[in-house]
Amino acid sequence: MGLTKQATGFSALREDFLPACSADNVVALAGNPNAGKSTVFNALTGLRQHTGNWPGKTVLQARGHFSHRDRTFTLVDLPGTYSLQASSVEEEVARDFICFGRPDVTVVVVDATCLERNLNLVLQITETTRAVVVCLNLMDEARRKSIVLDVPLLASELGVPVVPTAARKGEGLEHLKDVIAAVATGTLRPHPTPLIYDDDIEAIAGRLAGQLQTLLRDRLPARWVALRLLEGDQALLASIARFLDIDLSKSALKLPLPEAHIAMIRPTCTVGIEKGC
Repeated sequence: MGLTKQATGFSALREDFLPACSADNVVALAGNPNAGKSTVFNALTGLRQHTGNWPGKTVLQARGHFSHRDRTFTLVDLPGTYSLQASSVEEEVARDFICFGRPDVTVVVVDATCLERNLNLVLQITETTRAVVVCLNLMDEARRKSIVLDVPLLASELGVPVVPTAARKGEGLEHLKDVIAAVATGTLRPHPTPLIYDDDIEAIAGRLAGQLQTLLRDRLPARWVALRLLEGDQALLASIARFLDIDLSKSALKLPLPEAHIAMIRPTCTVGIEKGC
């Protein structure tokens, strides 16, 4: 029998996204549009960049390289997205790479001048992977607007490292590299704070997750997938079928989903903010 994606694991899936990638570690760079993500990407990679298209998509793929502490990193600049609940091809590309490309670290760039809105994406990503670093960018603009942020409190509440930067001025980038390297090598292990929903959602999500655990075999967090099923996220179901060869339609599950999906399961967070946008 030939090797399948299940047999060869996520290394084969990563090759689907990044053929011929020889770096020690792969880092995904995610964030809302206009959070300064591309500025961070350019500052970290310099001239060591190239572009192309994502396999099978017309969406541009930008990736580059940087070296730090005797390791090489491939940095993938994902399309800007507000949510992992994809509503466009660009957002599908970002979600699929985070979920199925299995980057060693996912750096989420957020706008320090408008943190509350940006944290929605952070919280969604921490439900899919522990290896998350928050890049708190545009700190120079925050200072100009007299916005004060309690960075240690924010990191404590989120359970992941938070690195303040002003990428246009080069501020904080060496520290960002240090933290990326530490998470990639396992010397720093983030522990994202779990998000707790209301009792009804938690009850049915828990029942679904118990079933999904056997099907997914730790290739995606079962609880996160259960929540997406409750929302009726058909695009994610299609990607799971494509990349993992798993059918998660109603007919494949013993527990019937409710006729009316529990919509708008979108957590928000305002921790660590003295003055927001």
